[in-house]
Amino acid sequence: MNNNKISMEDKKMLRKMFWRSFTIYSSWNQLRGSGAAFCYAMMPAIERFYKNPEDRKEALKRHAAYFNITSAISTFPMGIAASMEKENSEKEDFDAYSINAVKASLMGPLSGIGDAFFWGTIRVIAAGIGIGLAKQGSVLGPILFLLLFNIPAVIVRYLGTFLGYSVGGKYVQTAYENGTIKIITRAAGILGLMMVGAMVSQTITFTTTFGFTLGDITYKLQDILDQIMIGVLPLGITLGCFGLLRKKVSANKVMIALVVLSFIISFLGLA
Repeated sequence: MNNNKISMEDKKMLRKMFWRSFTIYSSWNQLRGSGAAFCYAMMPAIERFYKNPEDRKEALKRHAAYFNITSAISTFPMGIAASMEKENSEKEDFDAYSINAVKASLMGPLSGIGDAFFWGTIRVIAAGIGIGLAKQGSVLGPILFLLLFNIPAVIVRYLGTFLGYSVGGKYVQTAYENGTIKIITRAAGILGLMMVGAMVSQTITFTTTFGFTLGDITYKLQDILDQIMIGVLPLGITLGCFGLLRKKVSANKVMIALVVLSFIISFLGLA
């Protein structure tokens, strides 16, 4: 298979994915991030590469998993994922787990680059120029701001779709042939778990004000827990939710339980 050339059918499929990628933030939520939109963008590739309904179902489930990345560069991992789905449809012994593992490993590094370039640089420059013109009463201010920011973003989004598919195909084929795909998958999985762990420590906060007095000494539970391990309560909550999800408890029930538990803890003055 020659991955250096993209066929007309591939181009048609990738263009559909490009247009669908504009929905990447439309369904963002705490549970799956942009997973639903990523899955929607991947549907042209899934429908093309898989004819068996069960295979399509498994692919849809894969890409509905948690995904979060800078919008403008979301198409690059989409292209890579599409090329890996193609390999998976052609090779019976292909490790389908590697698809999500590679996606997870790309989220952090690419978001760091994308956020710094688009949100931290291009947006600031475009806003500075636009605000300067707007202060002078020119209608070109907001128009120029939108053009200066969105034109580079759309170009990168479009090219990223094709680049990801082309690079991904060559990368997957080489890794598959020399036997390094298992090593890469394991490394990507570890990196993905590290990213999730870092995300948990940054986004989940919970401390308790509970304390008790023994003699003349007052003990605060939070201080005791911090001596054991910083962030042990958020970690415990996360692992508890993960355990419930593993037991097939629906995510909605878990979220409702957390809300109810929060009200009870707050009412009792424990946090």
